[in-house]
Amino acid sequence: MILTKAQYDEIAQCLVSVPPTRQSLRKLKQRFPSQSQATLLSIFSQEYQKHIKRTHAKHHTSEAIESYYQRYLNGVGENGAAPVLLELANEVDYAPSLMARIILERFLQEHEEAPPSKSVINSMLRDPSQIPDGVLANQVYQCIVNDCCYGPLVDCIKHAIGHEHEVLLRDLLLEKNLSFLDEDQLRARGYDKTPDFILQVPVVMLCSLAVEGHIIHWIESKASFGDECSHHAYLHDQFWSYWNRFGPGLVIYWYGFIQELDCNRERGILLHACFPTDIVTLCHSVA
Repeated sequence: MILTKAQYDEIAQCLVSVPPTRQSLRKLKQRFPSQSQATLLSIFSQEYQKHIKRTHAKHHTSEAIESYYQRYLNGVGENGAAPVLLELANEVDYAPSLMARIILERFLQEHEEAPPSKSVINSMLRDPSQIPDGVLANQVYQCIVNDCCYGPLVDCIKHAIGHEHEVLLRDLLLEKNLSFLDEDQLRARGYDKTPDFILQVPVVMLCSLAVEGHIIHWIESKASFGDECSHHAYLHDQFWSYWNRFGPGLVIYWYGFIQELDCNRERGILLHACFPTDIVTLCHSVA
């Protein structure tokens, strides 16, 4: 789904006043029925992450942490089965998984002899049964399963979706009888920063592919929506490096992108929302 900047801004504006819940996502789908749920979810998640980054610092002052911890203790003291942490996170407009991390870390600081390491915290968030307090373990679990933008469950889902789309792209390349090297093969050859696929000929020579009159040598898969913030970060951290090393390439944003961002075609970076069907190699036609 390719959106104009104006269409994207309209969706983003609707997200300003809604909490990051699945109920809010359903309302967003009702408001924009022509957009796919996957596209809306990607935009929803990215916009909320921007909001969290802007407000992150205020939730991590010593005063805020102590206030949250005391509210947690008072809440579970009254009713340990109530979703105290989840409601607190929603009230102060902070991601439930991140609120759970704050309270868990503060709890361990109070009850353990040594400050908890990051790896210990991450392990307990992935598996709350490791938390040495049953009430807190349940509170953390509630936050993890109800957070649709952050946390180990979301990270696992995103990783799986990203891998799924890489496999889809691999299958499409094979279907078109295109020879390629994947990221693992390239790293085995000593490349430290690589796209997902580089197109090649059987003699391990780069094979150019013409897409709408543009030549490309590599393809990158992104299982997300390409907004301004993420795309400019990818350009800086990845795409221009690929261009410098391998030549012009194609980026597939499977959940769409802002139309105005596809402005570097003449410089050698093309954007698509799906695998192109009108492709012709310089060696032979591919149906």
